[in-house]
Amino acid sequence: MAYCTTAQVKTYLNITVSTDDTLLTDLIARAQQTIDTCCLRTFEAAADSARAFDAVRDVRGRTLYLDADLCAITSITNGDGTALAVTDYVTEPRNRTPYHAITLRSDSDEEWVYDSQHESAITVTGRWAYSVSAPNDIVWACIRLVAWLYQQRDTGADVDRVMLSNDGLLLLPQQMPRDVLALLTPYRRL
Repeated sequence: MAYCTTAQVKTYLNITVSTDDTLLTDLIARAQQTIDTCCLRTFEAAADSARAFDAVRDVRGRTLYLDADLCAITSITNGDGTALAVTDYVTEPRNRTPYHAITLRSDSDEEWVYDSQHESAITVTGRWAYSVSAPNDIVWACIRLVAWLYQQRDTGADVDRVMLSNDGLLLLPQQMPRDVLALLTPYRRL
């Protein structure tokens, strides 16, 4: 899924024809990749996927530490092939996403285990992203970034960021717009 739609970008840019729809679709994909790279995370997941974890290296005590953002858990299979029940664990943090760890509850008899190999023994299936759908700030940052990229195609002019050289030549902005950076900064994964 894309963080924003062609229709949203066209509305922002006041475009009423479909001539550049293919270009806008490509720019949306590029903007989304730029946002993910800048923030070191993915902001939405359209489908479940599974990730494997080491039952020794990724576990400290009763806590399994994840290597990416997780916003929804479908299933957890322990290293011995046992499916964990929802009542066996809690997420870290507890009341908001994305999750960065899964802790076995103190009243659960379960422990993180493995049969013969600890590498890739534990499998967590779910939505591996910051959230199921991109937050509004990320949608807006994507729209703005696509618009900025689109405006660069002919003149390099992003009206509020254009600079002129001493001899009156138009200089292209060297980085993405400041308002986009400001929107992304709180979402950067540390």
